[in-house]
Amino acid sequence: MINALPEHPTIAVLIPCYNEEIAIGKVVRDFCAALPQAAIYVYDNNSTDRTVEEAENAGALVRRERLQGKGNVLRRMFADVEADIYVLVDGDDTYDASCAPQLIAHLIDERLDMVNAARETDIQAAYRPGHRFGNRLLTGLISYIFGKQVSDILSGYRVFSRRFVKSFPALSTGFETETELTVHALELHMPLAEIKTPYKDRPQGSASKLHTFRDGFRILKTILILVKRERPMQLFSLIAGIFFLIAIVLFIPLLITYQQTGLVPRIPTAVLVAGIMVLSFLSLVCGIILDSVTCGRREAKRIWYLRIPVLHNGKTPSDNA
Repeated sequence: MINALPEHPTIAVLIPCYNEEIAIGKVVRDFCAALPQAAIYVYDNNSTDRTVEEAENAGALVRRERLQGKGNVLRRMFADVEADIYVLVDGDDTYDASCAPQLIAHLIDERLDMVNAARETDIQAAYRPGHRFGNRLLTGLISYIFGKQVSDILSGYRVFSRRFVKSFPALSTGFETETELTVHALELHMPLAEIKTPYKDRPQGSASKLHTFRDGFRILKTILILVKRERPMQLFSLIAGIFFLIAIVLFIPLLITYQQTGLVPRIPTAVLVAGIMVLSFLSLVCGIILDSVTCGRREAKRIWYLRIPVLHNGKTPSDNA
């Protein structure tokens, strides 16, 4: 049973777009029907087709972002648009707009900051094996490092609270921004949930902008950067441990030779062992220092997050004043 949506919160549907003239009109109309009280924003990212015209004709508020990349569009949308609840969805007509009221109601009822729409489909063309495998691999990696609360980190369909949107740093530039969204919620221990939603194939004549290997490597690179930024102690401890083991492996033959002869004949190896051991301790010290910096930065982010008003049963504190 889907709860009725409260009338008080303002809702914004954010649709990043690049060359989606075939699908964007239907996406806008579907969300207008599903969320008649919402403002529909389409942010065009240098499209060369009729995306802008189709979006305007369907009734969307069209704005432009000149810096290419989904992450750049997301940064601009989150900065510009003011609302209590934000619905982020791709403009390719692969997500079900009719699920939006359920996602929003769950966000409000459970007082969450993010509801992730996990994709569910049996259509091979909609969710190609390469994309499915890559998503599982990257999701597993994120779950192992940051905690398992999301099973589809690359979903382009999510609902956010104002608290989430206005505290999100938005540092990525491309498709890796979805990974950054998930890690932001996990790092600040935000209340979040995931709901299975239908996922379908693109309309005929529409092509995906996601490149399996290129964007997969970019997402993997983003994960490594986020680990360095948010889990420096674990990363640099691992590096220190690797250096330490290499140094020990090289040192053991030197020690055996010294015990047998009283000499160290392989001086270059001994110097190498000393250098690797120094690198091991330097890595550990870097991890300790960066971990302290990360804790301070996380506390500052958390304080900023808590300054943003929270919805109470569909109302912000200002509504009750």
